[in-house]
Amino acid sequence: MITAVEHGRVRELSLSRRPVNAINANLVAALRSHIRDARRDGCRAIVLSGRPGCFSAGLDVPELLQLDRTQLRAMWQEFFGLLADVATSEIPIGTALTGHSPAGGAVIAICTDYRVLAEGDYFIGLNEVEVGLPMPEVVHRVLTHVVGARTAERLEVTGALLKPPEALRCGLVDEVVPMADVVPRTLAWLERVTAGAPAAVAFTRRQARQPLFDAFGSVDGALVEKMLDAWFSEETQGATRALVARLEKDGGSRT
Repeated sequence: MITAVEHGRVRELSLSRRPVNAINANLVAALRSHIRDARRDGCRAIVLSGRPGCFSAGLDVPELLQLDRTQLRAMWQEFFGLLADVATSEIPIGTALTGHSPAGGAVIAICTDYRVLAEGDYFIGLNEVEVGLPMPEVVHRVLTHVVGARTAERLEVTGALLKPPEALRCGLVDEVVPMADVVPRTLAWLERVTAGAPAAVAFTRRQARQPLFDAFGSVDGALVEKMLDAWFSEETQGATRALVARLEKDGGSRT
């Protein structure tokens, strides 16, 4: 599910769960394991990428609909664990957004240090409200850190899916470049960061990202139970099943 590519002391972890890198428990576990391995192996930074045309279509909604409460609790715990791994990583992580990046894909991306999105007819955004899911407080706090409070409110409440130019204007991504340049530009930024004095960079980066450490430090069982209650509510189940029906022809999900 993950293809690792070495770029000197920077490791690229490319999501490769066909067809659209939909996020399920196995993909979460694989990505967490690869991130741990990269740190253990002495990598200076990590690039997360996907296939051309799609970084990740979000959570694998059809699969999640088959899980009972116990199984889904484990999934939410692991997913929040992955987000924490990324947001509080000791080494910088950049995201090479190689195409569509809705909801779960966008959530992973905003936890990273830098985001480069491909030019083209792609969308990125946090559209959880489309399926009746409330925005988790921890994700709201991360998005607010990235784009500011007013823009975060607008994006979350409307569930807006943005094209690359608008995503760049509001700060959801840091660069928009041709597809062939997405990974190289992400690498270039990471190489610039890691070229600095290691102790000074680490201290400054940790200080700048303190809001993310604080946000994930507040994640507890109550948050997970709130997400479970919302997921199994009549409103969310109806909206989710309707979304899956609309997306069947596309063979993907985007939550």
